[in-house]
Amino acid sequence: MNGNESTINLNVIRWDDRNSRLELLDQTRLPGEVVMLSCVTVQDAWDGISRLSVRGAPAIGIAAAYAVCLAFNPKDNISVGMAMQQVHAAIEHLATSRPTAVNLFWALDRMKAAANGTTTNDAAAIDSLHARLLEEARAIHSQDRELCESIGKFGAARLGLARRILTHCNAGALATGGNGTALAPIYEMHRCGIAVEVFADETRPLLQGARLTAWELMRAGVPVTVITDSMAGSVLRDGKVDAVIVGADRITARGDVANKIGTYPLAVLARYHQIPFFVAAPQSTFDLTMVYGSEIPIEQRSAKEVTAVSGWSKTENVPHVFNPAFDVTPAELVTAIITDLGVIEGPNEAKVRAALGSNLQKKDSDPWIQHG
Repeated sequence: MNGNESTINLNVIRWDDRNSRLELLDQTRLPGEVVMLSCVTVQDAWDGISRLSVRGAPAIGIAAAYAVCLAFNPKDNISVGMAMQQVHAAIEHLATSRPTAVNLFWALDRMKAAANGTTTNDAAAIDSLHARLLEEARAIHSQDRELCESIGKFGAARLGLARRILTHCNAGALATGGNGTALAPIYEMHRCGIAVEVFADETRPLLQGARLTAWELMRAGVPVTVITDSMAGSVLRDGKVDAVIVGADRITARGDVANKIGTYPLAVLARYHQIPFFVAAPQSTFDLTMVYGSEIPIEQRSAKEVTAVSGWSKTENVPHVFNPAFDVTPAELVTAIITDLGVIEGPNEAKVRAALGSNLQKKDSDPWIQHG
């Protein structure tokens, strides 16, 4: 990445106009292979989201938005009413793909709103409906790119003199429509010529840190060291890290944060060692309908993710496996939440509601910073 470049272009999600299909960078095959997964039906997209071909809360929302456009073909001889039924069925089905990431539901709500209002029943109306859906999906995609840029700028400023940064899972360009959330400030610092280096937790059991974060940071020329999750405490104790920054899949009104499993113990370790612990997320990741993290639905995934790696069994006939995809970090352990609108220092319900409740529609050119 050169000094004039601010976006890591990985083509994670793209719409193929010529063939009217959704294409996803299949992240289950990284870093060994760079392969695009073609989705021609809603079910194809649902499968891609569910099996983590596309992952990361913002990217899941973007992919689902485009997937709604696969609900019907405007060239088919169907009524507007039938097309609307298929759109609503697609939205309901896509909502079942991943339960924790609130960006999914935020994007699907926008697609539902875009679809509503069509009353005429002719070919022009069918074309108009599909065009409106595709326009909204592209708007969601474009907006996320802008949100990531803003998070990067606010985050780089907030990280200050921190140069050695620990992160967990992948919250970079692979997880969003832009530069990422947790990695966006790192990319911004790198763009500005600041010598920054990253420690990437391996992130068991699916190794998103080792497979994905390290891969994209190396592509961008950012120095990265991979460690196993169990090494984080020693790395923090030995003074090798100036700050910890992670992304989020859902943030409640009081600032409790659901993120990839292993985030909570990392926050505890950071607090014990007096290392600042930051969360980076766009406004779409906040769920003000929930107050406490205990209200967040936590996705339970297949036991095979724990018991096997690439088809090779790590265990033998283990009868019980517990595999939650996420855990919840209470707001009290979060130093600050870095958003596209500004920074919430020492988050609590009053600060989050005051900031997000009245600023969800504010533009990046009119930022706010909520101090502790």
